[in-house]
Amino acid sequence: MSETMSGLGAALAAVSSPSWERRVRAGRDLASFADVPEAAEALVRLLLDAEDTAVTRQTAEALTRVGTVAAVRLIALAVAEADDNQADWLQTGVHDALVGPDGVQDVAAACVKLARDQEEAVRLAAAAISAWAADTRR
Repeated sequence: MSETMSGLGAALAAVSSPSWERRVRAGRDLASFADVPEAAEALVRLLLDAEDTAVTRQTAEALTRVGTVAAVRLIALAVAEADDNQADWLQTGVHDALVGPDGVQDVAAACVKLARDQEEAVRLAAAAISAWAADTRR
């Protein structure tokens, strides 16, 4: 097993940890694997973490920094399922990634691609994420 795959396995195991700090670390570690089905499923769980908003916020930030269509689609899936409080923390995480000195430009391009997604919920959530990104640039 490669070192990358063992890191993936360790991060997947940490998703179910009772420690919010370990779940935050898992979200950061898994973000670059957004296109791997097992990681994608775990990342959506972390984005919708019912125990701690820090997990939601920091996982959204990590995925936004990755900025790929796969990563932004996971945020969109979470936005589609989130309650108002979770949606606020998802937005905050996206905002945190975009306002930094190296704000991510890829998010807008990913949202354009997701506007043609098969799932209506993803298309609507991508439009919301695109609006968040536009608000950040003002």
